[in-house]
Formats: sequence, C-alpha cells, structure tokens
Amino acid sequence: MDGVRTLSDPWTLGGVPIANRVVLAPLAGIGNWFVRLQARRHGAGLVTSEMVSSFAVHYRNERTCRELLRIHPDEHPVSMQLFGHDPDVMASAAERVAAAGADLIDLNMGCPVPKVCKTGAGAALLHEPARAVALARAAARGSGLPVTVKLRSGLRAGDRSGLELARRLAGEGAVAGLCLHPRVAAQRHSGSLDHAAARELIEEVDVPVVISGGLHSAERVHTAFERTGAAAVALARGSLGNPWLFDELLGGRGGGPDAVSRAEILRELEWVMRGAVDHLGEERAARYLRKFYPWYVTRLHDGPALQDALQRAPSLQAARALLGLG
Repeated sequence: MDGVRTLSDPWTLGGVPIANRVVLAPLAGIGNWFVRLQARRHGAGLVTSEMVSSFAVHYRNERTCRELLRIHPDEHPVSMQLFGHDPDVMASAAERVAAAGADLIDLNMGCPVPKVCKTGAGAALLHEPARAVALARAAARGSGLPVTVKLRSGLRAGDRSGLELARRLAGEGAVAGLCLHPRVAAQRHSGSLDHAAARELIEEVDVPVVISGGLHSAERVHTAFERTGAAAVALARGSLGNPWLFDELLGGRGGGPDAVSRAEILRELEWVMRGAVDHLGEERAARYLRKFYPWYVTRLHDGPALQDALQRAPSLQAARALLGLG
C-alpha cells in the first residue's frame, strides 16, 4: 500500500472485503451476536464471536447451536471462533458454522485457561504444531471458508513456540491470516507486550497478521499498529463498556472516553439490556447483565453504591429503575 497506513483503510482477509482495520476480538463468555452488533454499530470492520466448543457444535448441543451460533444479518462480516483438539470434529463443527452464516472461521490456539488447555485445545496446541496445522486444514475443508488462527507468542517466559507455529501455519498455507497476542500464555492479560517479536513475524509471513493485547486506549492502539506493521488491530477488553473507542479510532469522534456524555452511556446500556433480553429472555438476561453493568456504571462516576445495588437487583425492571431508565 502506498503512502501512510491508517486504520480506516480497507483490506481483504482470505478474499473477504473488510471496510477498515479495527476488529472486535473474541471475548470469552461475552462476544455474542448483540455485542458484535454493537461493535459494528460503532464502526468495527470485522467482528469475531466468543470461542465456541467444536465438540458442542459437532454433537449439536442445543443451547450452543441456538445461542452461540446466532448471527444477526447486520453484523457481517463476522468470524466465528472455534476451539478443540480433534480435526474430524473440527471439520464437522466448521461445516455447521458455515451453514449458520459465518464469513470466516477463527481457531483459538492461545487461550491460557487450564480447563481449556487440559483438553489439548487453546494454548496447549502451541507445542503440538502438527495437530494445529491439521485442525486449521480441517476447518477449511469442512467449511469452505477462510480460516485464521489466534495465538500467543508462547506458553511461558522465553518460549517462542507460538511464533514458530504462526510461521508454520502461514508457510504451509494452512491459514488465510493470523491474530497474535504478543504475550506468553502464562502472562494472561497483564505484563509487557513483545511488539518487536510481532513485527519480526509480520515481516516474515505472507498472510495478514492482526495484533491484539493491551489495546485499552486510542494511544495504545496507534502505537501497536505503527510499531508492529500489523494489518489490523483487534480490540477486546478495552472495548468493554467503551464501544466509542471504535468511533474514536476511525475518526468518528474525538476526546476519548471522557467525552462521552452520561446520556449516551445510559442509552448504550439500555440498548445492551434490550439485546440481552432478545438473546436470553428477561429472567436469564437479568443475571447475565450483572457482568456488563460495571463496565458502563464506572463511566457514570456514581460510586460503588450503584454498582452494588445493580448486582443485587432482583429483576431488569429493578435495574432499570436504579439507572433512571424508567
């Protein structure tokens, strides 16, 4: 690309056109259809689902297929993230995901959570490169869609197995793209990010690489994008309660999160609450939204009393009254 790169530049991933270079990353237990749709409303060029068990999809788990494979018509392009360790099961699940309407499939090879790793999935695959390649090929074979892989740079300090796996996946033509969180799995979501190693990988492989990890502000996003030369950036925890970060990065508004008015925050939270009811029904949504309230209420600067009251609210009607939503 000639000239200065910007986050607003269009690009393609596995032949799928993407309007800009700001992506919603997978958010475990959070990234359902209405969270993805929210990111699209605020400008995200591509959105990714929370990680979904390939075994649950393969065996047609009713709740998984009804809730986690739900795709809203306005959220495209959308990538559905699968995890697992069995290539045959992955091929079957990928076929099902394609039938649900996904535009791409992403495979999780970076989750550090023990209950995922002990099954041979997530970050455990960094030390099983042959299986990892087989899983990527199986997902592509089963779905007919472009396949990407999200991974960490390694398992623990000094380990570069994730970078080595990324090179192999790209070099063997097993993926259309990669997403790198340049921390080792043992760091979870804290500690230094190795942007130098990310840049080295990006300069070596011939597929697009998206950078993620620690992108909590526009300043951090621009720094990562410029330092690494990544094709795009993926916002995860930094977008929780702050969908306006997408707008800010794409030039839609300035001033950072403090420029968002109280009325805007409450309107957005009300939109989220309606989405949760649509997704889960009134009773389940009342419980599910307890994880969402802190992200928004923190921005209202109302102190811990409101936070505590919302966590104790017995119904959505009670929560709405506490927020003054009527």
